[in-house]
Amino acid sequence: QVQLVESGGGLVQAGGSLRLSCAASGRTFSSYGMGWFRQAPGKEREFVGAISWSYGNTYYSDSVKGRFTISRDNAKNTVYLQMNSLKPEDTAVYYCAAPQLRYSGVWSEQSEYRYWGQGTQVTVSS
Repeated sequence: QVQLVESGGGLVQAGGSLRLSCAASGRTFSSYGMGWFRQAPGKEREFVGAISWSYGNTYYSDSVKGRFTISRDNAKNTVYLQMNSLKPEDTAVYYCAAPQLRYSGVWSEQSEYRYWGQGTQVTVSS
């Protein structure tokens, strides 16, 4: 069982930056890949990016590639989402999620994720 808690959301002006954190419970954190998703008002939840458990490979959606960076600190059981050059369309509730242990499938597939955090609100003003 993995419990995930996001933090770091808030209100920021367009062009600004925020760093979200996702703290995970459990002693096997280093064996879990982690994903970030977001859901804007009136829209479906969408994939933002992910980081693998093995070599820390990262994957991003086209809409955030080059602006967002995912990293992890296994000693702190934490994954980060650094968001730069934020746009109003990045406004959403952001969720971190974990698939099964040692997952190596399609990172953008939401149905593959077993554990979800409660989400943190990010609002980008124009």
